[in-house]
Amino acid sequence: MKKWFSLFLALSFVLVLAACGTSEEQTEGGNASEEGETTKLVVGASNVPHAEILEKAQPLLAEQGIELEIETFQDYVLPNKALESKELDANYFQHIPYLNSQIEENGYDFVNAGGIHIEPIGVYSKKYKNLDELPDGAQLIMSNSVADHGRLLSLLEAEGLIKLKEGIDKTKATTEDVVENKKNLKFDTNYEAALLPQIFNNGEGDAVLINSNYAIDAGLNPIEDSIAIENSESPYVNVIAVRKGDENKDTIKALVEVLRSKEIQDFILEEYKGAVVPVSE
Repeated sequence: MKKWFSLFLALSFVLVLAACGTSEEQTEGGNASEEGETTKLVVGASNVPHAEILEKAQPLLAEQGIELEIETFQDYVLPNKALESKELDANYFQHIPYLNSQIEENGYDFVNAGGIHIEPIGVYSKKYKNLDELPDGAQLIMSNSVADHGRLLSLLEAEGLIKLKEGIDKTKATTEDVVENKKNLKFDTNYEAALLPQIFNNGEGDAVLINSNYAIDAGLNPIEDSIAIENSESPYVNVIAVRKGDENKDTIKALVEVLRSKEIQDFILEEYKGAVVPVSE
């Protein structure tokens, strides 16, 4: 009887070990969504359009077992600081030239995990209907973000109002690179980007350069309300930024894939009517 009991205990012990081993293997290598588990992904974003686009992506990511948590920001500085301090897994608010400038200035070890959309930047005016109407010596108000200066200057050059130095990288152009200025335009670069819609509404200056995310958030329609706007060939693609190495994580790859999906691209086109243009690479 004792022999049978000992044999029973030994077999039970072996079965328990086998069951534990199976459980551990599923936890480490299994598919989270198949097991009913979820992986949290925290992404920082500007309110409009980035957070709105991410909200649309939440249920699509949930189907893959990824719980997307969105942290919203009102400026262009804190999202990168939060990414560096690992408060975020990724951020979605900045275009490539700005990301590159922040990496250079702050030593961030970030990479571009994938481009999602372009927000054509626009020039707005309470006083004039087009750039040709701007008077001699007109004051143009723009943000203090040097990464955006090249955008305005390139737009003005394309419209024939100024000329930039030959051979420069126009995404890095500053007002000092202007070599011809037919209307003697004056550039005021002392404002936070988030304040520009209010400055426009106050009727300050002759024209104001406003990033589309802030314009939309303030109720402006970049296509209808601007007196000039970038075309869709702009190099200023808004991207998913991550810490170097994290671009290979399955959750980040899934995020980029979902944001580039037809469902999300169709949403962007329908929701923003050309003020935000999706990209696929």
